[in-house]
Amino acid sequence: MSTPTRRRRTRSAQSIILNKRSKALAGATALLLPLAAMVGLAAPAEAAASATATYTKASEWGSGFEGKWTVKNTGTTTLNSWTVEWDFPSSTKVTSAWDATVTNSADHWTAKNLGWNGTLAPGASVSFGFNGSGTGAPTGCKLNGAACDGTTQPGDNAPSAPGTPAASDITDTSVKLTWSAATDDKGVKNYDVKRDGTTVATVTGLTYTNTGLTAGTDYSYTVVARDTIDQTGPASGATPVRTTGGGGGENPGGSGKINLGYFTNWGSYTVKNLVTSGSASKITHINYAFGNVQNGKCTIGDPYEDYQKSYTAAQSVDGVADAWDQPLSGHFNQLRKLKKAYPNIKVLWSFGGWTWSGGFGQAVQNPTAFAQSCYDLVEDPRWADVFDGIDLDWEYPNSCGLTCDTSGPASIKNMMQAMRAKFGPNNLLTAAITADGSNGGRLDAADYGGAAQYINWYDVMTYDFFGAWAAQGPTAPHSPLTSYPGIPAQGFNSADAIAKLKAKGVPATKLLLGIGFYGRGWTGVTQSAPGGSATGPAAGVEPGNQYYKVLKTSCPATGTIAGTAYAHCGSDWWSYDTPATVGTKMAWAKSQGLGGAFFWEFNGDTGNGELVNAISNGLK
Repeated sequence: MSTPTRRRRTRSAQSIILNKRSKALAGATALLLPLAAMVGLAAPAEAAASATATYTKASEWGSGFEGKWTVKNTGTTTLNSWTVEWDFPSSTKVTSAWDATVTNSADHWTAKNLGWNGTLAPGASVSFGFNGSGTGAPTGCKLNGAACDGTTQPGDNAPSAPGTPAASDITDTSVKLTWSAATDDKGVKNYDVKRDGTTVATVTGLTYTNTGLTAGTDYSYTVVARDTIDQTGPASGATPVRTTGGGGGENPGGSGKINLGYFTNWGSYTVKNLVTSGSASKITHINYAFGNVQNGKCTIGDPYEDYQKSYTAAQSVDGVADAWDQPLSGHFNQLRKLKKAYPNIKVLWSFGGWTWSGGFGQAVQNPTAFAQSCYDLVEDPRWADVFDGIDLDWEYPNSCGLTCDTSGPASIKNMMQAMRAKFGPNNLLTAAITADGSNGGRLDAADYGGAAQYINWYDVMTYDFFGAWAAQGPTAPHSPLTSYPGIPAQGFNSADAIAKLKAKGVPATKLLLGIGFYGRGWTGVTQSAPGGSATGPAAGVEPGNQYYKVLKTSCPATGTIAGTAYAHCGSDWWSYDTPATVGTKMAWAKSQGLGGAFFWEFNGDTGNGELVNAISNGLK
């Protein structure tokens, strides 16, 4: 599913770490909190000797603010690392951070040093900052487990956090939770199991089955350890759970709409991240990308990532480490575990993509043999239960992508007919297709209308209309929902593409609207509105391409046009979708009777899955 130059990318991804500071300054009032007076949290096993952490609010604006923590070594020996913990009221959150890795479990926030700023000589100090929303102040500050004012707490230490609970055996009304043990210097007595922040059970073991739940409902679980003198430690990581049933349709929200995401086998994230972000409870389908197309056959894309790589207990969906001799590992095994925990999710194996579409021309010369090879691979006994069908990402039939194809207009219909004949009526068969709605463009080059009778749906790639491959501009949004005055090319927008497919006889319910979880941008731009000149692609994860999760703070949106957002910051100009514009697009998709939406790809979203959530909410 194209964005061009997609193979191969590796980027770090999970915590809130930003090297490029993006700070909105709207004043210079500073608030120094007397941390010695803060309410203390239970301390982990090791305490920091002779060190302090102080907090200042550098500025605030409307509903947000900039905060800063300063860690100082007040002792006589070197401090080798630091961890600052605090609590915020539920209405106050960290939205981006720099010079530290900042994570949270509910309202409890933890900041850890980066590799370059953890060592502090006696008398030295280091600061890290963050942007936040809300108006609350931090409480319960701890530095390496001790009070942030440098005092120590004698006596029994509180327990550590248990492992993040793994969910399994999910039904309409129950879920089984399992976690790894906490540690304590005097011993752990029991564990409080919390559902949505409220204790629902106290158990002595490492597992609990919560019953009496409501079908088709979202819950969040954490676990807190208690020691022999009833001190409680920090909460575990949160595990989102959605019970089965109750939906009445494809979408977990009950709308019957599809919410599909591409999961790439080269991404810097794991299947477990779909759980911890909350995205697993919001999606209906996953396209696993990519398998290759070579010598007229479907072939494995990356054996190591696909089914050989071992995962630790911490990395695994269910909290169980891979054994060295188990028959299936890698992403395939993690997807199997995900489907066990979220039975509503269907997984398709996607073949081709921008880089690997060159083999389709040979494959379609004998579509029956090609379909047989794909079926044999997808239904391999080692992983047949993982996949519910196949997705073909041919870029583009009888047209040009990275390479040009001359197989003729009937090629897409012939291929899909052979695929349906082999995979039968019970497997899903889909295709990612062009959104070029121009007259005589790619949609007119192949018989998408004729092929539609064989497929379950088309993923219409309604993004990448414009970008810095036109290095001098004009700047234009890469994913416009509609046309607008001054658009650089006729037919390059979602509405025109969908209208053309409908006119070709494709049912609206077989069309999914595409959302890119990234932006396209130029540099050397002086004009804020679209249509300006540029000197080349802006710097990003690739030239002219950057994840939404980065752009939302490094270059916040400054305007909207044609149902999508754009941003002008310094000399850079970016366009991308935000939760608000996603909501607009989902409302439009529903008004058009579309089957739902899909997105490229999970790695571009925030750690809490805000774009996936926006699609899910918008389709309800």
